[in-house]
Amino acid sequence: MGKYSKLRKKIFAGGADNNIEFAALCQLLVRLGFDERVKGGHNIFTRDGIDEIINLQPKASKAKAYQVKQVRNILVKYRLGESNVD
Repeated sequence: MGKYSKLRKKIFAGGADNNIEFAALCQLLVRLGFDERVKGGHNIFTRDGIDEIINLQPKASKAKAYQVKQVRNILVKYRLGESNVD
């Protein structure tokens, strides 16, 4: 199991939302086909076929817990990352 598969599993488990690395979360979204745009301190992710826009900001080197929950909800809703992401 690779780095991003482990990260996806950690996100789906939901027990460590405060302990997800911001850079790794951004890279996971890019690997899942999202386009990234940076505007100031905001990393904005969009993807064709997905209505929601994901807007992430770092808290030191970690992602904010509520934003990790938003990412998890989108991954579950659209069944993203079920295949190998590494």
